[in-house]
Amino acid sequence: MSWKGYNSWWNEVNKMTSLLKKVSYSAFCAIRRQNLTNYKNLCRIRYASTKNQTEQVESESSSEALRLSQSAINRLKRISDDDGTFLRVVVEGGGCSGFQTKFEFDTKVDKDDIVIEKDGVRVAIDNDSLEFVRGSTVDFHEELIRSAFAIVNNPQAEQGCSCGASFSLKL
Repeated sequence: MSWKGYNSWWNEVNKMTSLLKKVSYSAFCAIRRQNLTNYKNLCRIRYASTKNQTEQVESESSSEALRLSQSAINRLKRISDDDGTFLRVVVEGGGCSGFQTKFEFDTKVDKDDIVIEKDGVRVAIDNDSLEFVRGSTVDFHEELIRSAFAIVNNPQAEQGCSCGASFSLKL
């Protein structure tokens, strides 16, 4: 990338950052989709959260934030250790539809995480990522050629790609 190309790229990053501070989340997504489609993987999409930044634990009775399917619970029970390992769900900008979901195993709960506990397993998601998948279900799919965790029945998603790894938001 030439110096001129780098400056152009950096200007787009600065535009994206300043827009992020000035407009609402929905308006930002619409602007991003129109103007920054070539820069999908610039950085993680984050917006200012007005929620409390302390760790929050979702009980089974208030699991409307993010649900866990029985297949996900069973798989997490098989692979989780007694050392406090849990599944972390992260939503990032990228993929073929605009946003992609990543699943990682972790042992440290961050201060802005919401922890969902059910049947002895834990899933953590940060406040910003939760806004993209609120009301969805974490599922575990076992197929002939791959097995993976996935977000299903996402009421925030307008459409997704054929592999199910990315989605676009309803505006």
